[in-house]
Amino acid sequence: MTTATLTDNPLLIGQGLPPFEKITPEQVVPGITQLLEELDAEFTKLEAKVTPTWENLVEPLTEIEERLNWSWGVVGHLMSVKNSPELRQAYEKVQPSVIKFSNKVSQSKPIYEAFKELQTSANYEKLEPAQKRIIEAAIRDAELSGVGLTGEVRSRFNEIQLELAELATKFSNNLLDATKAFKLKLTSQAEIDGLPPSLLSLAAQTARLEGEENATADKGPWYITLDYPSFLPFMQHSKNRDLREKLYRAFISRAAEGEWDNNQLIKRILQLRQEKAKILGFSSYAELSLAKKMAPDVEAVEKLLEELRQASYDAAVRELAELKAFAKEKNAVEANNLKHWDIYFWSERQREEKFAFNDEELRPYFPLPQVLAGLFNLAQKLFNVIIEPADNHATVWHKDVGYFQINNATGEAIAYFYLDPYSRPGEKRGGAWMNECINRGKIVEAGKITTRLPVAYLICNQTPPVDGKPSLMTFSEVQTLFHEFGHGLQHMLTMVDYPGAAGINNVEWDAIELPSQFMENWCYHRPTLMGMAKHYETGETLSEHYYEKLKAARNYLSGSAMLRQLHFSCLDLELHHRYDPFSDESPTIVRSRVAETTTILPPLPEDAFLCAFGHIFAGGYAAGYYSYKWAEVLSADAFAAFEEAGLEDETAIANTGKLFRDTVLALGGSLHPMDVFKAFRGREPQTEALLRHSGLLTAA
Repeated sequence: MTTATLTDNPLLIGQGLPPFEKITPEQVVPGITQLLEELDAEFTKLEAKVTPTWENLVEPLTEIEERLNWSWGVVGHLMSVKNSPELRQAYEKVQPSVIKFSNKVSQSKPIYEAFKELQTSANYEKLEPAQKRIIEAAIRDAELSGVGLTGEVRSRFNEIQLELAELATKFSNNLLDATKAFKLKLTSQAEIDGLPPSLLSLAAQTARLEGEENATADKGPWYITLDYPSFLPFMQHSKNRDLREKLYRAFISRAAEGEWDNNQLIKRILQLRQEKAKILGFSSYAELSLAKKMAPDVEAVEKLLEELRQASYDAAVRELAELKAFAKEKNAVEANNLKHWDIYFWSERQREEKFAFNDEELRPYFPLPQVLAGLFNLAQKLFNVIIEPADNHATVWHKDVGYFQINNATGEAIAYFYLDPYSRPGEKRGGAWMNECINRGKIVEAGKITTRLPVAYLICNQTPPVDGKPSLMTFSEVQTLFHEFGHGLQHMLTMVDYPGAAGINNVEWDAIELPSQFMENWCYHRPTLMGMAKHYETGETLSEHYYEKLKAARNYLSGSAMLRQLHFSCLDLELHHRYDPFSDESPTIVRSRVAETTTILPPLPEDAFLCAFGHIFAGGYAAGYYSYKWAEVLSADAFAAFEEAGLEDETAIANTGKLFRDTVLALGGSLHPMDVFKAFRGREPQTEALLRHSGLLTAA
């Protein structure tokens, strides 16, 4: 195998844009193995001669961490967007070695002692706030990584770390496989009754990809999948109740049985997390999780969740009662006994009648190129940046991926990002996310100090282009794109030159959603929306009538939507704080208990939602799902600053946008999020704006 010689292994470059066209699964094991050997030698040398100064401790340590993050980050990125059996095998083979090395670094006594010494030295006071925060975080993280452990306890802790990483990867792979394994084949007109043309085109395209060469939108056959761009429109529009039930039951039982069963993994993950927390001296994993977050303790989180629950519960009860009454009015046989698979369908019918439009009608007004133009125009108005395509500057992992450059007002490049917009259920995991490709930082090149510019990955899973049409987005997909772009802005517009606190690095997890949720608000901003909502064929702007309807529909079922998020947050907290994973009680029973106060329509007995809850079992949200609501308070209050300045006043928007950029986006993890928020808003956050935006203020 030529790659084993490693002289030209692209995973060993360690800097710059990844050469995706050259990277293959065969290079992962030899490349990462050699990298770890080199880094291990460098780290051993650093430990032996470490001195407690920024230059001799933090800088060389950062360099080691950055090289690992670059190479392993590329592999992890490909696992989520270009998954394959070969890549999985390679990833699983080297993952234990990566964990082992990371443990060695985070548990190094000499490095920890040097950080402690640096913190108490005379030099410490001369450092910038960002540097101090990096040092504080390094000490805290070392303590939470078991630096104080010895002997058998340390060995056990490291075993737990390794097993947890392996279980998270397995959980994610099971969910991907279970999602892509299901196909609902439709062949008759009766089976597609009610389905919109956009879904029929997508379903026929999926059928062709599955080998049905002659499939067309008109004649079929049509394949419906559990991928969101297929699943959701089917549930909203299919008049065939039996098929809705079939699809819904398949969706809620993903990864819950057979070869992709995540049930046992969940129990094991919770047990290991509990054991890990106890080893570190915490009474629960939730307490360990909150040791690194903005919220002071579990009690403070539960207080916020309960305040929001009380504001949304009665509204959700009322909304379901109104939906049942509406279905009864329409003489629906199921009106007296609405089931989960009826809710999507009837709420869409009720919304059509109430607001005289549906999601499908709006799709032609949101072609991706037009939405991007609107988004980039907004970024220019708010943050004084210019965004342009730069496809010839980078190679990509899939032909649909774009590459963009962000310039400041004078035309100088300040950041870049990849955008991978479309759903690819065969190889790409569901959901949407932003990830770092390259962090901003000061580096020495050819003896000169230069600023390395940040690069982000923005990943969505929206409806792909079908039958020669561009990607026509639902309004929800537009919001998702704005959301991920908000994360990207915090990574890309940072002005911190130390990688450890640049962008989203060192930002407490429960504040990380502030810029992303903040950006979603602009989807309802009239000049922004009308500037991008143009019919893909005629170029006609969305009518004023539609804009008013869209605004009016913003809080449709907002009580139910809020309660749904609170259900996930409370369940996550309960599993990681009060639940004993070593007891006979199953996590499913815990969910049923939590559902009593956080759902109006209790989950079905066979609902295996936890088996698909990747956020907490395969992502970074364990005992932290509440972060969405915690940060939404911040983001709504931040947007309220623009409302107070005047949303129609371009000068006021630009001035407020500059302040937001100079604080929330620029300061990254260099200050505590509360200090950053106060620098922007002049005070601590309040819940009033969130409840007002959700139409729930009177209920509170």
